[in-house]
Amino acid sequence: MQEEMLSTESRDFVTALASGLEVIQAFDAEHPRMTLSEVATRTGMNRAKARRFLLTLHALGYVRKEQRYFELAPRVLQLGYAFLSANNYQGVIQQYLEEITAETGESSSLGVLDGHDVTYVARSAAKHRLMAITLSVGTRLPAAYTSMGRILLAQLSDEDLDHFLATISLEPFTDKTVTDVKELRRRIVEARQQGYAISDQELDSGLRSIAVPVFDAKQHLMGAINISTNAARVDLDTLVNVYLPVIQSKVAHIRATIN
Repeated sequence: MQEEMLSTESRDFVTALASGLEVIQAFDAEHPRMTLSEVATRTGMNRAKARRFLLTLHALGYVRKEQRYFELAPRVLQLGYAFLSANNYQGVIQQYLEEITAETGESSSLGVLDGHDVTYVARSAAKHRLMAITLSVGTRLPAAYTSMGRILLAQLSDEDLDHFLATISLEPFTDKTVTDVKELRRRIVEARQQGYAISDQELDSGLRSIAVPVFDAKQHLMGAINISTNAARVDLDTLVNVYLPVIQSKVAHIRATIN
């Protein structure tokens, strides 16, 4: 089951906090520096509201200001570090990801489900680059089109999965992207049954990946681990028959190691 989400209509919902976080999330690789007007447009806020939040974040040290431009300050990293520190399995996971890369020559990552996205929380990168964007800790990708996202969605109850599918907007990133909700659900259920999920060039042409769920010794879901590779180098048969057993072996060690 997913954690129960607080309704934005609840009296316990703090709108100011939500808006402040929305301003922080407006900055990304394509928008590292923005003017007040650009932040207002990206967040859907009016200029006065966006200005108040930017200046508050600036006063707290989370945003830097240079003339007309705003950008995130290094202090924002403390927010992500708080998550990593609270989950002390980070070092163990990183070790196994690096072993996967050493054994297969491919990149491997740990991701967690966050709303409609998968957020990368640990990563071991191979030398060859797979996507136009740089994948790193903190990167968010749409869960529907990634192997990690699909195997994590497969861990949801039918009710939570139906809610996810009812609230998502599907778009074609490539000619192989699944954009039919019924077909997406079928593939997620298939992943649940077989214990792994594959995404074959649905998010980025040439990108092929496979992922399995990761549990600790108490059967708590920790996230998903994947191997991502270039479709021109690695076919689906190799992905399933060679790479999948490597991930499954590491996941078994993680389950035996982390309480």
